[in-house]
Amino acid sequence: MYDKSQLKRGTLEGCILKIILLKETYGYEIMSKLSHFGFEDLSEGTIYPLLIRLEKKKLITSTYKKSPLGPSRKYFTITESGLNTLHLFEEHWNSISKSVNKVLSLEEEA
Repeated sequence: MYDKSQLKRGTLEGCILKIILLKETYGYEIMSKLSHFGFEDLSEGTIYPLLIRLEKKKLITSTYKKSPLGPSRKYFTITESGLNTLHLFEEHWNSISKSVNKVLSLEEEA
């Protein structure tokens, strides 16, 4: 059986950086956006450790802000290093996806 979690884990960091680049946001909103784009089976147990790892790598920063619906939320913004990492991810992803698509489009020889 194919383990899709390894492939997904490798792409989530880049996707999270892109979401944070577009708008300062918090964990649940990131999870909702990822779900909207097809990552339906994600859980908080996947997203929050990734956010912590990105913050430790200094690719994102966080600040607590009041929430209109309860306790303060931790909002994330991308750093200059995070922006550079995102650009590298996009370059590598585009190259790899083109190559994989070429291979997957091959027809079986008769």
